[in-house]
Amino acid sequence: MLSRVKRDLTMTAAPTPGGSRVDLLLIADMVTPGARVLDVGCGDGELLRILGERRDVDGRGIELSREGVNECVAKGLAVIQGDADTDLADYPDDAFDFVILSQTLQATRHPRIVLEHMLRIGRHAVVSFPNFGHWKIRLQVGLGGHMPTTDNLPYAWWDSPNIHFCTIKDFRQLTMVTGAKMERAVALNAWGTPLRFNAPWWFWNLFGEQAVFLLSRRS
Repeated sequence: MLSRVKRDLTMTAAPTPGGSRVDLLLIADMVTPGARVLDVGCGDGELLRILGERRDVDGRGIELSREGVNECVAKGLAVIQGDADTDLADYPDDAFDFVILSQTLQATRHPRIVLEHMLRIGRHAVVSFPNFGHWKIRLQVGLGGHMPTTDNLPYAWWDSPNIHFCTIKDFRQLTMVTGAKMERAVALNAWGTPLRFNAPWWFWNLFGEQAVFLLSRRS
């Protein structure tokens, strides 16, 4: 039960005074110093940079876009071009201590298979995603009658890379189906201020704009 998991609930990620996104700093805080890390869908490599500076990790990345790969390589990061939906199957079991999927889950074609591979090749998995169950999104769909756009989901429906929208509650169900153990669950607000609540599940799902989960395999 998620009620037994350590959790901090707030809403969307905002930059810190130093310029880094709060959700990336939160993910970095979940990673053990010196760990072997694979960042799936690493984008411009910002998280890998933070992990290197703050946690001294042995970091690797996989990124779909050639532009992202080039930017990472220019920064001296060990990143290759690849697709989370197809290329994770090529990695051996227990190749990494942590496998991270930041703001990419909703853009995968097969989220369950991707998560299963993450837990196979890594001892821990960290997943962050925008919460489609937030009250602002529900309001736009219910009263506006149109697909929502928010800071976390800025694309028009016809131009969105997102394929599988999910809520925090939906992701919890996915972890149960895959047999993952939830070590920690966090949601962030627009100001990056952690709000700690012993609140009913519906409250978390309604007011969390974004979530970060730390998972591990059950023994």
